[in-house]
Amino acid sequence: MTRIKKTSSRNISILDVAKASGVSITTVSRVINKVGTVKEKNRVKVMDAVKELKFQPSVVAQRLATGKSNVVALVIPRYEGVFYSFYALEIIRGVGTMCDALKLDLLLHLADAHSPLSLRGVGGMIFSDIIGNRIQLEDSLAKNIPTVVINYYVEDLDVSCIAVDNCGGAENAVNYLIELGHKKIAHITGDVMTQAAAKRLEGYKSALQKNGIAVREEYIFNTDYSRGQARSAAENLLKADDPASAVFVASDSMALEVMAVARELGKDIPGDLSIVGFDDNPSGLYGPIALTTVRQPLIRMAEESVKELKRLIELKKNAPKKILLPAELVIRESCRPFSDK
Repeated sequence: MTRIKKTSSRNISILDVAKASGVSITTVSRVINKVGTVKEKNRVKVMDAVKELKFQPSVVAQRLATGKSNVVALVIPRYEGVFYSFYALEIIRGVGTMCDALKLDLLLHLADAHSPLSLRGVGGMIFSDIIGNRIQLEDSLAKNIPTVVINYYVEDLDVSCIAVDNCGGAENAVNYLIELGHKKIAHITGDVMTQAAAKRLEGYKSALQKNGIAVREEYIFNTDYSRGQARSAAENLLKADDPASAVFVASDSMALEVMAVARELGKDIPGDLSIVGFDDNPSGLYGPIALTTVRQPLIRMAEESVKELKRLIELKKNAPKKILLPAELVIRESCRPFSDK
């Protein structure tokens, strides 16, 4: 029996495996890349050496050898607190889980909108939203890399996209408040530079207009999705001379901040103010009042994006699909019928 001398796993190369198994580097490469022209006795020798040396094949080397790549790059625009973001964590979880199920490798890019992406060796791209980084998307398409965009409905490019019906979800939320008898309904927006926030604002206005209620600009409070700006908006909303009786908030984290401000000012939720959020963040369940919200199917959107990308990779041509997923109103405790008291 040949005794294999162990070396540090950090320094083990394909050359070490070749020496240990007594075959050529080419034979080792063929075994690792599952090329079927290797004699069985040599395949066994190589696999024994790989196991004994705990050799980890280079993903890049395998791609160069086979001409194929199963690496999926997930691009998330970089912003402060990204790893505390319910949205970002759900997207990473959904994409990661489906990549694992489909035997794809995941590469995470926290991208600066102005920096070019390294696309070498990438088999496909998933862009999580387009926020100032459209040039990166166009670069990927120009290089014929299979590409899918999520959380952004792309109408003017030949690219697959999977988005949430933010406009419809917002409209349903405001219609619910109107059905409860509210007419003075405010809106705390997200960053309207994002398509999601802009569409939620559009849905808010559409619901009011369809129900014959005038849109009052003083009831619209623009923010950047941060809890700090949500707090400022809530204070202005609650201290107004003619305050709204209900508010639709563009995210659950901001809606929870509105609740906190209301309690600090001695207001009752939902007695003095009915609140609807957007996201279905689990944190909305655990406050003094369970938050009524709009559930967006983040995990489903993320998983479908990986399935769609795998379809494009295997198809070897661009045949894009454009999908709009419905959002669901989840009624809990933070709203009540309007009363003049």
